[in-house]
Amino acid sequence: MPKNPVRGAVDSLANSRGRSTQHILIGLGLTVGAVAVSALIARMNAPTEDNFEIYSDYEELDQPAIKPPSKVFALVWPPLFMALTLSGLRIWNAPKSAARTQALTLWGMAQALNAVWMALGPKRLGGQLAAAVASFGTALAYVWRARQVDPPAANLVAPYVGWIGFANVLTEELWRKNPGQRTMH
Repeated sequence: MPKNPVRGAVDSLANSRGRSTQHILIGLGLTVGAVAVSALIARMNAPTEDNFEIYSDYEELDQPAIKPPSKVFALVWPPLFMALTLSGLRIWNAPKSAARTQALTLWGMAQALNAVWMALGPKRLGGQLAAAVASFGTALAYVWRARQVDPPAANLVAPYVGWIGFANVLTEELWRKNPGQRTMH
């Protein structure tokens, strides 16, 4: 009997050969859920014109010269979130090991730190900077550990690490240029 081509494509994409459909679906639910919560928190705290209070708080800040237009953020984040989800799913589907557990823990921590970073908003730039640096360090540690478990999973998040590295520079510049907004509460 020939192998199911759809299952073969899923196995290749999700690193799920030998895993049950239930295992794959649980992993998909967990990874999509974690990234979705992080993205929702980011969206709720995004400085967009339809989120006037946060938008006006950010507009009052002295902005970095290198800050891209808001539309760039809207274009960049969705594929990065998809790559994060797929990377997490590939690690979830990898054979059980201490390295896999550590990679999954770092992946989850990166999602949580992103949510904290975004939730702090423009009035807590010191807290944002601390969360940004922690998020970047955690993402780097995740890439290192994921590479030992499933190199394609690590490769998927390389653009994300680059983007949050750049976002760290923007956050530091906001913090540096706006000393009145540096509180960490």
